[in-house]
Amino acid sequence: MYIELEGKISAMAKFNVEDVCRHIRRKHPACPDFAVDFFSREVASKDWNGCKLGTAVGITMQSILRHQMTDYDQLLLIGIDRSEAKRQVQPRVNAMIATWRKNPKPKKG
Repeated sequence: MYIELEGKISAMAKFNVEDVCRHIRRKHPACPDFAVDFFSREVASKDWNGCKLGTAVGITMQSILRHQMTDYDQLLLIGIDRSEAKRQVQPRVNAMIATWRKNPKPKKG
């Protein structure tokens, strides 16, 4: 799909859920199934102006984890500016994503 903005034509990328799921499972093999499903639906629900799939997944994971799994929003509510709040919570977000990049340990049978 293409749209025209200020006289320029820009490609709008829309990804399907199955492609996003495959990407996440390949790049983040330890990501829990419920999270893969959630992230995949979120990515697929948006138009990504000129973004590659990996970029769209990264932006989505970062944003959701920052807002859902850290104190980011509470820091904003007490008056800390966005860049400082993001700096404070980024190590936790990075740690979660790094954990998901590792191959899961095989289950003992």
